[in-house]
Amino acid sequence: MAAEVRTRFAPSPTGDLHVGGAWTALASWALARAAGGTTVLRVEDIDTPRVVHGSAARITEDLVWLGLAWDEGPNGAGLHALYTQSERAPIYDAKLASLAAAGLTYACDCSRAEISRVASAPHAGEEIIYPGTCRDAPSNREMKRAPAIRLRVPVGSLVVFDDLVRGRIEQHVGESVGDFVLRRGDGVYAYQLVVAVDDAAMDVTHVVRADDLLGSTARQILLMELLGTERAHIPAYAHVPMVVAADGERLAKRAGSATIRALRERGIPREAVIGTLAAGLGLVAGPARPLAPREVAATLQPPTSWRTTPWPIPPAWS
Repeated sequence: MAAEVRTRFAPSPTGDLHVGGAWTALASWALARAAGGTTVLRVEDIDTPRVVHGSAARITEDLVWLGLAWDEGPNGAGLHALYTQSERAPIYDAKLASLAAAGLTYACDCSRAEISRVASAPHAGEEIIYPGTCRDAPSNREMKRAPAIRLRVPVGSLVVFDDLVRGRIEQHVGESVGDFVLRRGDGVYAYQLVVAVDDAAMDVTHVVRADDLLGSTARQILLMELLGTERAHIPAYAHVPMVVAADGERLAKRAGSATIRALRERGIPREAVIGTLAAGLGLVAGPARPLAPREVAATLQPPTSWRTTPWPIPPAWS
C-alpha cells in the first residue's frame, strides 16, 4: 500500500506572505489534496534575529483567506508537534549530539572574511566552498571566537535524486559546498539541519519549494541519511520557479505590492488570485480564470508539466 502523501508549507515569519510564497503554498496544498493526503504548516522561525513580531499570525490569516487550510500545524492537533521551530531546540540538540558522537562534526572558529580569503572564488550564483581549515585542527585549541559547528562531510558523498519538476540532480556535497555549518557561532541552528530533521520527523513525503533552494537539497538528503533516515522515507522534491515582478526583477518580501495582504486590501478576490497563480505556473491547464483551491486540486497537472522558468506577476499586481 502506498504511503499517504504528506506535504508541508514552511514560511519564515520575516514579513507578510508574498505572492511567491502563496504559489508554493498552493502547489504544496493541491499536491496533497489531489492525492487525498495531509498538509502541514510549519513555522520556520529558528533564525530569531530576523523574525518580525506578528508576522506568523498575519501569514496564517492570509493562508486561511486563500482557502489553504492545513491539517497539522501550530495551535492545533497533530501527531508531530511541535510545529514551530523555535520550540524544537531540544530535538535539534539531540540530533547534533548524535552526529557528534559519530565523529561527524567539528568546531570552526573561522570568520567569513578568513574563509573568503582562502576559498576558491565561486562562479556567479554559487556558494563559497569551505576550504576545510578547521577540519583537522586540534579540538582543544584556543578559539578566536565562539565557534560554529560544521558537518564533517564524508569523502565521496554523492547525492542523486529525481526532482519532480527539474529531473535528475546530482551533487558531490564535499566538492560543491564542503563541510557546511550545522549551528552558527551565535548558537542559532542552521537551516540545513533543522529542515532535514523536521521533514524526516514529520514524515513529509513531498517537499514543494522555490528553486532558489535547489542547491540545499543534497545537503538535507545527506543529513537525513547520516541521521538514520531510510531512503524510502526521504521526501520527493519539486522545485518550482521563482515568481518575479512584472519587469522580471526578483520580488522582495518587503515589497508591499507583492504581498497577498496588499492584494486583499485592494479588493482582488481570492479566486482570482488562486486562478491566476494556478494557470500562470502550470498547475492547471488553460488560461487564467477564477478558481477555488479545491478546483485546482481536482484538475492538478503532474509536476512534470509545471512551469520551469520564472513567472512574472500580472502588471496589475505590481
